Order: sequence, then structure tokens, then C-alpha cells
Amino acid sequence: MPMSDIKDETLRPGVHAVCPLCGSDDVQTAMRCIDHFVTGEAFTISRCGHCGFHFTSDAPAEDEIGRYYRSGDYISHSDTSRGVVNKVYHLVRRYMLREKAGIVMHYTGKRRGRLLDYGAGTGYFANRMQRAGWQTEAIEPGDAARAFAFARFGLRMKMPSDLSHMEDKSFDCITLWHVLEHVAGLHETMDEMARLLADDGILVVAVPNRTSCDARHYGSLWAAWDVPRHLWHFAPTDIQMLGNAHGFSLAEMLPMYFDAFYISMMSEKYGHSRWPVAGGAAMGFKSLLMTLANKERASSLIYVFKKK
Repeated sequence: MPMSDIKDETLRPGVHAVCPLCGSDDVQTAMRCIDHFVTGEAFTISRCGHCGFHFTSDAPAEDEIGRYYRSGDYISHSDTSRGVVNKVYHLVRRYMLREKAGIVMHYTGKRRGRLLDYGAGTGYFANRMQRAGWQTEAIEPGDAARAFAFARFGLRMKMPSDLSHMEDKSFDCITLWHVLEHVAGLHETMDEMARLLADDGILVVAVPNRTSCDARHYGSLWAAWDVPRHLWHFAPTDIQMLGNAHGFSLAEMLPMYFDAFYISMMSEKYGHSRWPVAGGAAMGFKSLLMTLANKERASSLIYVFKKK
């Protein structure tokens, strides 16, 4: 079945008759993973026997999954810096805000422009780009995150439903920083990104890499499986296949060098390590060395797409 014939309605969380990428009905169980953040429940990650794509096949329905984000420990929607692991996260975030802004300006070739940050979380990146002079729109479904962004930065973020009211080819750059793995309507969202992006614009997608060094090391304890919040689990071939199906060609693939440190520390914690910080740091350095030799071993990857 071609991807253009796959309907998002048949691929909502909990309903997986066919592979979201290739349309094959050869769907197999790959592993069971635990929701370590909120509930302690187990969820199934399935694998397509044809193309190899992995996805959470028994995630809650879209109108029920909100409760799995309600945790003070869910760091992308909080501002806590308590504990060593959270402090590491915030140090890396400050560095990455500079790097992300640089990526946008380099690949668009613009110092100023129009940017859409989809899944903006608590608004740090959107605020950074707005301060740099970009006309910025931010989309975020989480009420608490939107409230935080307004209180902290004065950002008035919109809901995903507001995308349909935006004009075609409105943006020079659209960014999804660790967002696409959360989005239930995978093909629907990619179609909207293609509609909203200017012909000479760039789409920047960052997602965890299930074929990374740290993913292979930790197996089902790898923190970036993050079930059931992460619905889709991408390898480089998967994300390129998805982009190609929606009219995008890959311009560049960039490693996120420091993600492995935070993810490894969390994975060590999930495995009840006595020394999660030390163990995670050691695995982070190993992953960094492996990534320098082969960027496709990175814990997370940034994909820069252009329209065909």
C-alpha cells in the first residue's frame, strides 16, 4: 500500500492495522516498555516486518493521553532544575538554543524571517528566535506549557487547530524539536507542514534515533522510547521515507551530540543503577565518540528538509 493511501484515522494511537510508513500489515511485537514517568504501565512497541518502522501500538487514544503528561518530572513541560540530571538538561538546553538558532539562519540563508515552532513546549526556542528578530508563531497543545510561556516570555502560543487558519507558504522555516514522535496525526501533520512552508523554506525535524549507540545498549530501558508519549520511533531511513512521501528531500542530517548524556542518565535511573549520573556520563561519552565516527549513531538527529 503506498503511503499516500494510508489514512491517519486508521493509525491513531491504539489502532494499527497497517504500518504507518509502508502500509504493510506484517506488524510484529518488538518489545514491551514501561512508562517510568507517570503510571508504571507497560506498553507495546511494534515493528513492521516489511520496512522495520517501530511504533507504540497500544498507546491511549488521543483524547485520553493527556494524563500521561501530567508529571512534575516531565521536563519538556517544566522548568525545574532540581537534581543533577535536570541541571544537565538545562545546561544542554542553553547551549542548544544557540545551536538551533544557528541552524535556522544557516540553512535558510536569512538573518530575519518568518518561523513556525510547532510543539513549542514552554517557549524557550520561540522566545530566542523572536528576540533575534524573527516573526515567530508558536503552536503548543499543552495548557500548562502555554501558560508558562505567556508568564515567562509573554508568548501567546496557539493550538494545533489554528494551523488550518494560516495561509499557504507562510513560513521560511518550520521547526519540530522532539515533537513529531508525539503527534498522533503523522501524515496529516506532514501535509500541513508542506502547505505552510514557503517553496524555498526549510523544515527542521529533531527526533530520537532508535538505532543509536545508547538505544542499542539500554534496550527496553532506553529512556527515549518514552511510552506512551512517544508514538513513533524513528531511524534515519524512516524519517527520510516519511519526508519523501510528503514532498520533501533531505538537505542535511545533523547529530545532537549531547542528548545521549541526559538520555543515558535517565536510562541508568530506570535500570535502578546505584550511580546513574556516573553510568550515564560514561555511556554519554561512549556515544559521543561513536557519533563522531558515524553521525547515524547519535542519540537524536536533526533532519533539515527542503521542498522537492
